[in-house]
Formats: sequence, structure tokens, C-alpha cells
Amino acid sequence: MKATPPFDSTDVAAAFAGVPDSARDRLLALRALIYTVAASTPGVGPVQETLKWGQPAYLTPETRAGTTLRLGVPKTGGCALYAHCQTTVIADFRALFPDDFTYDGNRAVMFPDGTAIETDKLRLLIASALTYHLN
Repeated sequence: MKATPPFDSTDVAAAFAGVPDSARDRLLALRALIYTVAASTPGVGPVQETLKWGQPAYLTPETRAGTTLRLGVPKTGGCALYAHCQTTVIADFRALFPDDFTYDGNRAVMFPDGTAIETDKLRLLIASALTYHLN
């Protein structure tokens, strides 16, 4: 696995520092997975890390291959991986794994406290988002 890069900005680092301890390690693991999938997926190119709506967001500005992914802590607790709600990223993933994850409509995969993050399956979701405009 490729080493996860340092934060692109102090604002992003502060966003991670500001989440509850119970969610931070899981969000950092999701961040690492995004970078790993991006590096191993043809056509994605470099990933830019920034903030959108105060949450860490991941874009493909050079290739414009993907749609934005965001990481956050929902009001219900735990953590979540968000995709743009006007794409089919979450709906397509939910069709593949309807009972394997908790979903928030067509906008997020939720990881309630105490649930495992199944990275093998999530690789498909992340790759789909990062190549969304190529399909």
C-alpha cells in the first residue's frame, strides 16, 4: 500500500483534528483508502484534498475523471463517506451491496460506531466515484 500523503492544507488537518476521537481513526483509514484506490485506478490522476462544506473532500482536478468524495461525521454519530447526491455512485453501490452497509439515501454510506469498515467492497465505490465521468 502506498503511503498516505501529508495533508494538503492546515485547514484539512484542522478538520480531521476537530472530529471526535471515536471517528478520527476511521476517517483517516477512509482517507488512506481513497488515495490507495486513486493510485491504482487508471485514468484518475492526482487527487486533490480540500474542504467542502467544512468536510475533507477529494477531487480529480487534472483529469476531471471523478466526482467529489467527502468524509464526515453525521449528526447520528459514527462516520460517513459521501458522494455527490446527483450522481448514481451511491445508488449503484447500494444495488451491489444492499444489505452490507447503512445508507443515507443516495448521498452516503454510513458507518455507525462499532461497525467494521469493509475496505474490499468500498474500493469499488471509491473507484466508481473517482472515474465517474469516464464511464
